[in-house]
Amino acid sequence: PNGVAGSQSLTWQHRLSMMEARLQAQEDEITLLKSSLAEALQAISLAEDAKEEKVSSLTRVPCLGPWLRPATLDRATQTDPIHSLYPAMLEQVPLAHTREVQSLSLEDAFSDDVPPLVEGRSLLQESHGVRQETREEEKRENDQGSGMRPNWASLVEEPIQPSSVSLFQEHRFTKDLGTYGPLDDQNPVPLPMDSSFLFHSKNLIPSEQTPLAFVNVLEWNTRCFPGNMLLFSLLCLSGQSIKMFIRGRPITMYVPSNIQNYDDLRMEPPAERLELEWVYGYRGRDCRANLFLLPSREAVYFTACVVVLYHINNRTQRHYRKHTDCVRCLAVHPDQVRIASGQTAGVDKDGKPLLPFVHIWDSSTLVTLQQIGLGSFERGVNSLAFSRADSGVFLVVIDDSNEHMLSVWDWARATKQAEIKSTNEAVFAVEFNPSDSCNIITCGKSHVYFWTLSGGVLTKKQGIFGKYKKPKFIQCFLFSGTGDVLTGDSEGNILTWGKSAADVKTLGKGAKGKTYQIMRQTRAHEGSVFTLCVLHSGALLSGGGKDRRVVLWSVDLAPEKECEIPEKFGAVRTIAHVDGEELLVGTTRNAILRGTFSGGFVAIVQGHVDEMWGLATHPSQNTFLTCGHDKQVFLWNAEEHMVDWCTTLEEAALCADFCPNGSVVSVGLYTGRWLVLDLQTREIVFDCTDGNEQLSVMRYSPDGSFLAVGSHDNFIYIYNVSDGGRRYTRFGKCTGHSSFITHLDWSKDGKYIMSNSGDYEILYWDVAGGCKLLRNRFDSRDRKWASYTCVLGFHVMGVWLEGSDGTDINALCRSRCERMVAVADDFCKVHLFQYPCPKPKAPSHRYEGHGSHVTNVGFTHNDSHLLSMGGKDTSILQWRVRREKAAETPDRVAPASSKSANINQTAFLLCFCSDFFSPRFEKTKKLNIFN
Repeated sequence: PNGVAGSQSLTWQHRLSMMEARLQAQEDEITLLKSSLAEALQAISLAEDAKEEKVSSLTRVPCLGPWLRPATLDRATQTDPIHSLYPAMLEQVPLAHTREVQSLSLEDAFSDDVPPLVEGRSLLQESHGVRQETREEEKRENDQGSGMRPNWASLVEEPIQPSSVSLFQEHRFTKDLGTYGPLDDQNPVPLPMDSSFLFHSKNLIPSEQTPLAFVNVLEWNTRCFPGNMLLFSLLCLSGQSIKMFIRGRPITMYVPSNIQNYDDLRMEPPAERLELEWVYGYRGRDCRANLFLLPSREAVYFTACVVVLYHINNRTQRHYRKHTDCVRCLAVHPDQVRIASGQTAGVDKDGKPLLPFVHIWDSSTLVTLQQIGLGSFERGVNSLAFSRADSGVFLVVIDDSNEHMLSVWDWARATKQAEIKSTNEAVFAVEFNPSDSCNIITCGKSHVYFWTLSGGVLTKKQGIFGKYKKPKFIQCFLFSGTGDVLTGDSEGNILTWGKSAADVKTLGKGAKGKTYQIMRQTRAHEGSVFTLCVLHSGALLSGGGKDRRVVLWSVDLAPEKECEIPEKFGAVRTIAHVDGEELLVGTTRNAILRGTFSGGFVAIVQGHVDEMWGLATHPSQNTFLTCGHDKQVFLWNAEEHMVDWCTTLEEAALCADFCPNGSVVSVGLYTGRWLVLDLQTREIVFDCTDGNEQLSVMRYSPDGSFLAVGSHDNFIYIYNVSDGGRRYTRFGKCTGHSSFITHLDWSKDGKYIMSNSGDYEILYWDVAGGCKLLRNRFDSRDRKWASYTCVLGFHVMGVWLEGSDGTDINALCRSRCERMVAVADDFCKVHLFQYPCPKPKAPSHRYEGHGSHVTNVGFTHNDSHLLSMGGKDTSILQWRVRREKAAETPDRVAPASSKSANINQTAFLLCFCSDFFSPRFEKTKKLNIFN
């Protein structure tokens, strides 16, 4: 025990030292960032000082908030300058304090020497003369060297490490804060970095026409904004804008002109719902004993979080969906109706662990009968089996912990009968002796253990290899009709085990009683024997790894028949007997084959074998295409639920899109190369390379005259398309993104592109005008888009959950009818929102089934189905879109009041005094500016 404790102490010390080293490296990087940012801010200040004399009118408000320019004057990219994120004249505050502050209240926002708001005005001067006088006083203070200029180093004292999304909420302020004339958005004036000024406009003059009656107060979250900053949005009613923050970067969303009152927008879940119709894929690459045939003629297998019951004759599916993470193993009860399935451990969206468990359920009704082991298993359930001698009273389970804990359960009562550490080596299989429920066998890396259960205690004896070579892995085992134990190993042999008296020469003088030893060795396969299956006649089936053969053996282990599985399907993973010579074969390349020795085998289930990202739906047929890191491209028939064709490329494929005429499909690869495939012949009709980095999106224009190729080299390449999608010539290149392209969409007229990038930019491009970047993003607020897959945009702002970071949503897709939008998130969920959903915390329908991050979603051409793809779980789920009632377009835009409709342009601002970091702020709970 002392040795174990010392070892654990050393381990923790090692981990602590590694964490300290990593923290020091991060602090060094932060120091460099601070230095670079300080230099950038100083350069910006000098540039602003040069233009300060051109300012004709100022609004002076004591402020500790950030500098904001009017939304209509925002630059082309959606991210404001760094200095707009940090208030001027901040004193250095310890990071521990900044993280503790959650929100502020009005009474804590002002220091004792600053008067509160009086009739909605306070220090906000109402007349031009007062503002001018204030400006002259400020100038005199600066001339006297009073230190009003900020210390640039202090602006970057806090590390920039936000990790969540903060959405700006709009509130109304009914007090009249004065009247102002229209803004001149042709000549924006830079904002001075001065703590006394928040907003400058060249033509900000009093006016009797436009009352300043609205103030946008933003929900503030210190997780997003270190340094305890207050952030506000600027709402100009000539072109309203809302801002959200991702990782501390402000993203401006311009409100379309047909929305007169943003507050009155109603966010409701869509009238449509999703029903899981079909699951494509099978997990054979890394799981054993995962395919069984029930008397109902249903094959039982699993992929992702779903256990599939596939009727091999009717070609229909049913699904057991009560698992919360990937299913890892199956066992069928002796009654051939009840099934046990075990899952792996997982984490929720907050990083909290989800404990593994075993479900016992009825295969005829899909009703869960019992859940066992919640809190008892570590990491996951490795393998399990029902007892047979007592009609399935007990269930044996081995978990995925380091010690591979073996436990025996009375599953009907959910009580544990015994538990013991099995081995630190890998365990592949466990079974009860069919004639004695007190005997259990396990096998795995370099071992076969024979366990005896007596009085609630498990004891084991190790199988003795004696004169035979000890294999590296015992892959599988079964009990023969004669009571012998047969094992298949990594050397390609079938070993027959039996009890015999202890061999003193082999085991030494201390050996007593009977031991399990090898009675016979039979050469069966080249490479590993992955599976063994016994038939009712007593004959034996074996499946090979390297040689991909299925061999039929007689009772005395003489080979009788054999056949070879096609190489494209991989090695044999498991075998299930149907009847006669007919078999089901699960393979290591995630396929299930059906056939006979004489007639050969055909695939009834196929799937990808590595992470998938590319998904494209056909423009006029119920077919779709998928591609991934396994270099395979599948064309699926969504009506027949089968593969139309599959081809293998030379490298990983990451994205795809169909030409609008439906005859060809373009596929983007990992190296910057992209191909165009003919759907009929599967031949490559065009081959091109753009850059040397991976491609992330391919998108044809609505009329098929252009193809846009988004790359990780930050460029969008535009091609002219001719000859029905078989000829391509370079038209131009969109240059302006500062990070890799993630998503893009074409406008309905085929002239413009909206694109997102890895640093959360939203840019707009005039393709017809020469691939020019549109500097005035405000002009694109009313543009109609042929598709909507960009994850950042006003119309889909509500899909971002509170507390999300910028990688939590991998993809989204708007339906063709433009009533709903499907979202693929990083927490194995598919969401269905109404479209548009521009308000925070929009309600949605949420669906589970994937066991990995959902990488892509897409609607079929008529919106009858939705396809979703899991990343590492290699599964594709096909959801039927069910409409609860006659779908009517909801009234999402409330009519604006006459008062707000007459407001052309307004500008407003709000700020707080310098007593911002008082300790009393740490106890406040809510920012409540106006009651």
